[in-house]
Amino acid sequence: MSVLVIAFTTLDGFASDPGSAPSGGWAFRHGPESVAGDKFRLGSTLDDGVLLLGRKTWQLFSGLWPHRDDPFSHRMNAVPKLVATSTLADTSAWQNSSVLDGDLVDAVKREERDVVVTGSLSVVHTLLAADLIDEYRLLTFPTVLGTGTRLFPDGTRPAHLECVSVERVGAATLSRYVREASGR
Repeated sequence: MSVLVIAFTTLDGFASDPGSAPSGGWAFRHGPESVAGDKFRLGSTLDDGVLLLGRKTWQLFSGLWPHRDDPFSHRMNAVPKLVATSTLADTSAWQNSSVLDGDLVDAVKREERDVVVTGSLSVVHTLLAADLIDEYRLLTFPTVLGTGTRLFPDGTRPAHLECVSVERVGAATLSRYVREASGR
């Protein structure tokens, strides 16, 4: 089992609200070639793994993905989804969703499948603090916001990562970083 974080980020490290105001939808203003389809190169990870989302991201996605009809959307709809929440009870709006049982960190440690965390910065920050993240796939856009929630907040402990690939994806770059072999 490994934990993979996928995120849209700005050049100045902000990852909050890439598709909504007041920041003007900073990721989506670059067009579909930067955001549509499997831009994070998840491949079979969606077939064999589990998607982990916080409540806000799950609620946003549950209003979008079930209504899309393309190969990547079919994979997103089919993947098992765990929702880290203490307030949401009904997950019927998006197939294969269920509320995560118990403590987030303990549940991730018990998970046997690869875990893909998308959006959900509170979930990312919790797993980061528990030193559970094995890989980051960051789609970085040529945008500077100057405000918002950072992927790596102040006070994050140092982590040593290895860059395994970088490629241009539309207006953005997809960078993949994995934990160095000596990590954890």
